[in-house]
Amino acid sequence: MQATRILAIRHGETLWNVDTRIQGHLNIDLNETGRWQAERVGHALAEEPIHAIYSSDLRRAFETAQAIANAPARLAARTHTPAQVTPHLQLRERHFGHLQGKTWAEIETQHAEECKLWRGRDPHWAPSGGESLTVLRERISHCVNELASQHLGEQIVLVAHGGVMDALYRLATNQSVEAPRSWHLGNAAINRLLWTPQGLSLVGWGDVSHFDEALGAPRDETTT
Repeated sequence: MQATRILAIRHGETLWNVDTRIQGHLNIDLNETGRWQAERVGHALAEEPIHAIYSSDLRRAFETAQAIANAPARLAARTHTPAQVTPHLQLRERHFGHLQGKTWAEIETQHAEECKLWRGRDPHWAPSGGESLTVLRERISHCVNELASQHLGEQIVLVAHGGVMDALYRLATNQSVEAPRSWHLGNAAINRLLWTPQGLSLVGWGDVSHFDEALGAPRDETTT
């Protein structure tokens, strides 16, 4: 059976992650911790054979992807890696429309009814100008099928966002978008998936062994 191995990585931490501020499609940079996390995940994957690296074009993801592609340990080991990261708009975070840029607390107080729909995981609700969970799932399903089908027998990296990681996990485990989440979506955690023409399956999830325990575990994604 021909299959594509996928390393799915959420971007490193940003200041907006710390502030619990919705990022969505807004272009936010990694903070100092996020850049360190990106370096660590790049080092952890240095000896992995990687045939292509695809990333959301948003800076927090793209910078994380570049750290994987250009990790000094990978370059020193001369492990097969493409010379550049390929940006892909379909790997962007869920679009949160008019709620982008707001903190959780602001949404709870200023948009109480929408907050209930969001936190209740209504599959068809979308903030004004944004995406529903159902639309996000369809986008990610189409994207991963498109990319993985080009790399049968190979391993690729997908660098994206918490909402994208959540969609991938649900697709791989056949869970609905409204099901409560019990899995972690940590910044720069290593997630392993297997793709075949029949769909995705889960190999491993939430590996953070490349981080120093003294600095603590990465932040979980809480907007999904």
